[in-house]
Amino acid sequence: MTGDELQQCARERADELPLSSLEHPFGPEWDVFKVQGRVFMLMTAVTGEPIVTLKAAPADGEALRAQFSDISPGYHMNKKHWITLRAGGALPKDLVAELVTDSYLLVVAKLQRAPVPEHRARLTASA
Repeated sequence: MTGDELQQCARERADELPLSSLEHPFGPEWDVFKVQGRVFMLMTAVTGEPIVTLKAAPADGEALRAQFSDISPGYHMNKKHWITLRAGGALPKDLVAELVTDSYLLVVAKLQRAPVPEHRARLTASA
């Protein structure tokens, strides 16, 4: 899979996920995908090659890095909780889509456990 195919596959899956939004807070060279304001995927080519960076459970990230040479610790992210996918041919498209979904679900799970900020609770109560 080429770098463009890798990013296209990841982008297509992210676009299918509920409440997924694309933003460019770091400039036009970074595609940042969020769910309810929280990042679950970043894409760029500033490294000289197209890459996709995703959230991953630490044990899963470690296992994936051991299994696939195209997966490394997250570029410019916490190396324990993020992974970076690179092109090279070894990553199946269905795995890329699955990893995007897993990243999204990790972020959504945290959102559901997060306490509602006081100002938001007051706005909801007064509505």
